Amino acid sequence: MTVAVITGDIINSENYSASEWLGILKKYFATLGDSPRDWEIYRGDEFQLRVPKAQALEVAVSIKALIKTIKGLDVRMGIGIGQETFVGAGVSESNGPAYQRSGRTFETLKEDKINLTIATGDDFYDHTLNLLIKLALDFMDDWSIVSAEIVALVLENPMASQQEIAKQLGIQQSAVSQRQKRARLDLVLELLAYYRTILKKVPQ
Repeated sequence: MTVAVITGDIINSENYSASEWLGILKKYFATLGDSPRDWEIYRGDEFQLRVPKAQALEVAVSIKALIKTIKGLDVRMGIGIGQETFVGAGVSESNGPAYQRSGRTFETLKEDKINLTIATGDDFYDHTLNLLIKLALDFMDDWSIVSAEIVALVLENPMASQQEIAKQLGIQQSAVSQRQKRARLDLVLELLAYYRTILKKVPQ
C-alpha cells in the first residue's frame, strides 16, 4: 500500500515548556488517526505520522501553521511517499520505502537549512515539488501568529466563509481578508492543489 510518512521535530522547543505546544499537536494528530498505530511523539519533540498520500502536504502545512501560532516556534518535516511493507505496533516500528524516504529527507533538513522537503522516489517530481515548496517556505517561514492562525483555521474548515471565520475569531470580515492576503493563503491553496495533481502522475 502506498502511504505518506511525515517525520518532524519542533524548532526551538528547548526554549519552551512542552505544555505550550504538545496539546495542540496531539489534538490535531488525533483527528488524523490513532496513536501509536498512525502517529507517535517521541524523544521529547520529535514525531512521526502516517497519512494518506493525497493529504500529506496539507497535513504538513497544517502542522506548521498550528505550531507557528506560538511565537518563536517552527517545525522541520520530511515527507516520504511510497510503499508500506511492514506494519508494526506503532508507526515508528513500521517500515517500507515511505518510511525510509521520510527519515532520510528529515535527516538532511538541518544541514540544508530548509524546513520542509518531500521524497516520492521520482527525481523529476521531487525536484519540481521541492522547488515550489522552497519558494512557498520563503513566506511560510515568516508567518506571524495571526497569519498562521488564519491558515490553520481555513485548512481545518475549508468550506467556512470569511464571515464565519470572522465570527469565530471575533474580528471584522475585512480583517479576515487582510490576514489571508498577508499569509499568502491563495498561493498555499494553489500549491496544495498542484501537489494533489502531481501525485497522480508519480509512479508508485
